[in-house]
Amino acid sequence: MKNRSAYTSKIRNRHRTIERIKLLIVLMSVAAYAPAQQYDLLIINGHVIDPKNKIDAVLDVAVADGKIAKLATGIDSLQSKKIIDAKGLYVVPGLIDMHTHVFVGSKPGTFADGMYSVSADDFSFRSGVTTMVDAGTSGWQNFPLFKEQVIDHSQTRILAFLNIFGTGLSSGQAIKDISTINEDSTVAIMQRYRDLIVGSRIGHFDGSDWTPFNTALDAATKMNEPLFVECHLPQYSLRDQLKKMRPGDIITHSYEEITERLPVVDSSGKLHSFVLDAQQRGVLFDVGHGGAGFWFSQAVPAFQQGLAPNTFGTDLHRFSMNAGMKSILNIMSKYLNLGMSVNDVVTRASWNAAKALKHEELGNLSEGSVADIAILNLQHGSFGFVDAGGKRLSGDKKLEAELTIRAGKIVWDLNGLSAQPYQR
Repeated sequence: MKNRSAYTSKIRNRHRTIERIKLLIVLMSVAAYAPAQQYDLLIINGHVIDPKNKIDAVLDVAVADGKIAKLATGIDSLQSKKIIDAKGLYVVPGLIDMHTHVFVGSKPGTFADGMYSVSADDFSFRSGVTTMVDAGTSGWQNFPLFKEQVIDHSQTRILAFLNIFGTGLSSGQAIKDISTINEDSTVAIMQRYRDLIVGSRIGHFDGSDWTPFNTALDAATKMNEPLFVECHLPQYSLRDQLKKMRPGDIITHSYEEITERLPVVDSSGKLHSFVLDAQQRGVLFDVGHGGAGFWFSQAVPAFQQGLAPNTFGTDLHRFSMNAGMKSILNIMSKYLNLGMSVNDVVTRASWNAAKALKHEELGNLSEGSVADIAILNLQHGSFGFVDAGGKRLSGDKKLEAELTIRAGKIVWDLNGLSAQPYQR
């Protein structure tokens, strides 16, 4: 009996083994025919605007390994680990803010390593921004500290214009002392950090000596990078500044109306012809809204007479973000209500900025490019927009960031587009 029982048990074990092998074969067959999930993320049904590639259509966007993997209609959703339905929304390249101050630190009363600057990650992604450009907060003496203290620890991509003054905006006031200007040291730092520094910068100087301007221009020329001119230069005439600037150089606070600088539109509402001539010659005009840099009394007639901004820098800092500026989306919305199309405002906030910075790997959704993506909601209703002079413009359109993706990772999701529904 014992032998028979052992024999029966052996037969049963053999049958179990055979059944397991059969099951394994079936599972392997199913796996062989099942579609592989080759994408990490798939955005479906969104209206894609990619100015570089002249795309303005409803398409799906697939992301894999932090890169744009594919743009097409009807991409198989089974191929992706996560699906985001962007129906009724705009899918655009991650926005680029050309003018910020993000060298944040603990020093009071200053921008460089100080409390006047703000932390990039606190304000970028909620506005669809994936790249911020610091507008000369640091100079050749303190850029390494800026990199170590801020840039290396930020999820937002941070690029920078290098201030021609060695310590950058360390005082928070107009600069008089030109002793820290050193062209060789400026060029050396620009070369050392070429992947991060996108040009030189001049501004916040109240002397009449053209040395700072000329030295910044020379440094930019040696590096084949743009000069960024922040127009707080009361002793320099605007005409002379623009005359010195090369095609590709950038002037910011373009629509400012303050006593220290000639405005682009005269008292009769006419755009100065030499200003439009400069833009037609290739000088780029950035908004640089800030707390005092954007006035409807300048921007509206300038726009109507042909001087539209090339880029939408915000001049983000501790004070401007709570005033009329708000965010880059607020600036884009202002121009929507002045008559720009959605495609035009997206172009200025993405591809135009990438070209101006000579970083054409950014600001687009080309296959193989880094997956920096903003999903925007164009709202319709009754809205108000405020300028630096406290004037209000009424409008019926406003952009809002629904979701932001930085290098393939979701970093902002306003209404949980990427989240799983909660089951009650």
